[in-house]
Amino acid sequence: MQQGVTMISALFTKEKNSNLFSYLKRIFRYYQEDFLYVKRIHELEKIIRHDDMTTLFQPIINLQTNETFGFEALNRPTHSTIFPSTDQFYDFVGKTDLVFKFERFCRHLSISRFLERIEHKFQHNQFVLFINIHPHVLLDKNYSIGETRQLLKELNLSPENVVFELTEKSAVTDFQEFKRVLDHYRNQGYRIAIDDVGSGYNSLKSLVYLKPEFVKIDRTLIQHIDTTEPSQQIVSLIHNFAEQSGSKIIAEGIERIEEIQFLQKMGIHYGQGYAIGRPNTEVELGGFQNNIRQV
Repeated sequence: MQQGVTMISALFTKEKNSNLFSYLKRIFRYYQEDFLYVKRIHELEKIIRHDDMTTLFQPIINLQTNETFGFEALNRPTHSTIFPSTDQFYDFVGKTDLVFKFERFCRHLSISRFLERIEHKFQHNQFVLFINIHPHVLLDKNYSIGETRQLLKELNLSPENVVFELTEKSAVTDFQEFKRVLDHYRNQGYRIAIDDVGSGYNSLKSLVYLKPEFVKIDRTLIQHIDTTEPSQQIVSLIHNFAEQSGSKIIAEGIERIEEIQFLQKMGIHYGQGYAIGRPNTEVELGGFQNNIRQV
């Protein structure tokens, strides 16, 4: 009897210790996560304070004429142990309450650096600048488009030369309200692009409801489109819809001359990708004849 009680007591003590150990492990893990979060917030605020982002510009060309139409501004953080990759960095930013402050910071950085790079090389209003922006920023009542307009005025750049490229389409839920907001910005001269169209149901829904001026087709549909019949059919459908809606197509992720040739035959308006021009800290004209050998 005594032996049985001792065994039960030992088992109870072992289970109690095991539960305590698991509890302490959870507490330690939460502490580590909180500590990392604080470090990342501190680093993000430091990046904004010191303009510590690299701004790259990737050319977008007219596929029919091989002339540069515009550039997409891409802001990248410096590689660090806190933010090992650009994707991890932007995933973190999207989960913080600094997202609006960061978007404003990137928007101003993109415009000012773009104009710095083209000064003495090109005319201010010669190209269109595509700036990535999260839909939540445009919908937020604290966001003031007047800030960007004032900056453009100071830098002698027209709103007609700026395209807001919408990212994170899944964030758009009330399409009617969002269309009303976009129409307000369009009335001021800005144009809209939907990114990664064809990558999912919601991007196609955005295309139908928002009727953007530019439709950027996802790279997964463009790569090897010359030999992939399902991609050809989907891109053809999107192209036909865009033509009827008055939108212009931009094919993303072009890496081969065969893709360019096929897209030209389809009548696709614009293209972007390594075969046209890689992202560069300088503003360099794109063109598939100059870049195809480097891919």
